[in-house]
Amino acid sequence: MIEKTLIDGQIPKVRFACDLAKCKGACCTMPGYRGAPVLESELEEIEKAYPVIRKHLSYQHQDVVEERGLFQGRNGDRTTQVVEGRACVFVTYEDGIAKCAFEKACLSNEISWRKPISCHLFPIRVEAGLPERIRYEHISQCEAALERGGQEKIPLVDFLKSPLIRAYGEEWYAEFLEYCREKREMDERRGSVLEQRSEV
Repeated sequence: MIEKTLIDGQIPKVRFACDLAKCKGACCTMPGYRGAPVLESELEEIEKAYPVIRKHLSYQHQDVVEERGLFQGRNGDRTTQVVEGRACVFVTYEDGIAKCAFEKACLSNEISWRKPISCHLFPIRVEAGLPERIRYEHISQCEAALERGGQEKIPLVDFLKSPLIRAYGEEWYAEFLEYCREKREMDERRGSVLEQRSEV
């Protein structure tokens, strides 16, 4: 528990680093009829940015926005629209890789808002409640990221430094890193003890 946030015990153990060349941006095109979760506070950002990012979208995706709007759901339970039960409506493709049109525009200095925080934090998911809970979501489409993270020894908490600070702030992130370090050390000690016992 960090500042009223319950931490999934899996998170400190995971090593993870996206490998777009292999996954092709699969997290933006997962099957389903609901897109990425969107906060109520993000609706205005999406509406303001859409006229700028529209040019990055295919005509098919533009048509879906015209027909159904920018997002779906009700207050407190909003998501982005999806195209043909799969791709987020804000996906743009580059060399066969699905990318976020908001992020593309942000990195090109066309807009200042990067993308919904749920997308920025993925594969960490935030579950509302008292306390709020953050958890690691394993999906088969991210096997390449787990493989790369393991090979390059990149902890998930380091890979997601920027979005975690964006969501919770520098002070929270520093405390979170310390928690993860202590948790890893505790698990390593426990594993060492179990190994010694098995050898007896």
